[in-house]
Amino acid sequence: MAKSQNETLTYEKVMAMFQETALRFKETDRKFQETREQIKETNKRIGELGNRFGEIAEHLVAPGIVEKFNNIGYNFDDISTRGREYKDPKTRQHLAEVDIVLENRSILIAVEVKSKANKQDIKEHLARMNVLRRIADSMQDTRKYRGAIASAIITKETRNFAHKSGFYVIEQSGDTMKLDIPKGFVPRDW
Repeated sequence: MAKSQNETLTYEKVMAMFQETALRFKETDRKFQETREQIKETNKRIGELGNRFGEIAEHLVAPGIVEKFNNIGYNFDDISTRGREYKDPKTRQHLAEVDIVLENRSILIAVEVKSKANKQDIKEHLARMNVLRRIADSMQDTRKYRGAIASAIITKETRNFAHKSGFYVIEQSGDTMKLDIPKGFVPRDW
């Protein structure tokens, strides 16, 4: 059966529209890919910026931290300020990282440093402390483990939550950091 000229033109127009649509989809997909790459790069840069803020906060905290804790009765003889990674003793799998570690023969204090600490940071440090205790137990390390949160900016609510969680709080005070210990505070042992 022969097609009429109108049917042939309609068929050709439909095919051209499909081809044009396919090209537009291809171009849209290319633009989505570009956007994904831009978002990925932006997220990477934001992460790097966050790390830089963390490094600044660590440099503010580290210089006087041993003295501050020694002034309240600790006698720390070792400090790690470049971050310490904790791995599973058997599998060597990464389990945790601590920003600053203060230690002697009887106690270790793990300090998490944040530019602006929040409740989620406290919860994460609680979980980290449990991991550190499990690792210590597996290595027959019987020292007491305690935690601290250091922050350039911390709200009263977050500070109170940290204290209730058993953490020392180290916060910005002018051009130095101060160790905030409320009356009746008892640090938690892990």
